[in-house]
Amino acid sequence: MSRLGVLGGTFDPPHYGHLALAEAAHVQLGLERVLFVPAGEPPHKPQRPLTAAGHREAMVEAAIAANPAFALSRVDLERPGPHYTVDMLALLRQEHPQAELFFLLGGDSLAQFLHWRDPAGIIRQARLAVMRRPGWKASLAALEEALPGIAQRLVWLDAPRLALSGTGLRRRARQGLPLHGMVPPAVEEYIQRHRLYRR
Repeated sequence: MSRLGVLGGTFDPPHYGHLALAEAAHVQLGLERVLFVPAGEPPHKPQRPLTAAGHREAMVEAAIAANPAFALSRVDLERPGPHYTVDMLALLRQEHPQAELFFLLGGDSLAQFLHWRDPAGIIRQARLAVMRRPGWKASLAALEEALPGIAQRLVWLDAPRLALSGTGLRRRARQGLPLHGMVPPAVEEYIQRHRLYRR
């Protein structure tokens, strides 16, 4: 059985924090491939207009082009929203029926996991590969009480803790500040060429 990592997000823009998490999972879990899945309409971010899906898709492709272990999945971009993780994983299971799926997330997301749509359905379909993040500590006892068996579906990743966020990067780009060292050069060039995040 092959092992696939699944990294979802808005990727607005993709940055080295995403790549570090994906690479850590690839190496530590022996993954055949990590799928980057840009969200079409994430239900938890209705207050912020997203950059057009075509731009986010192109930026992900630019960010992962140099790593043959990374691939883009359009499973969320090619269907109507809103887009929930549990539905995305079900579609990936149909596409990769022989694979064991590992859903990659940060510790901050794990702390909010019980508020997601159908968390039991998520852990039925994939194991959770969690990167510890400073300042966020999920209560495993509370998780196990609400979702019996989640502890056995959870693995921890040791990954570089990069203090990067899409919000901060968009703010820098809006101010005309460089993103060098925060996003791959091809992503920074794409942002500048298309004048993304400018008012």
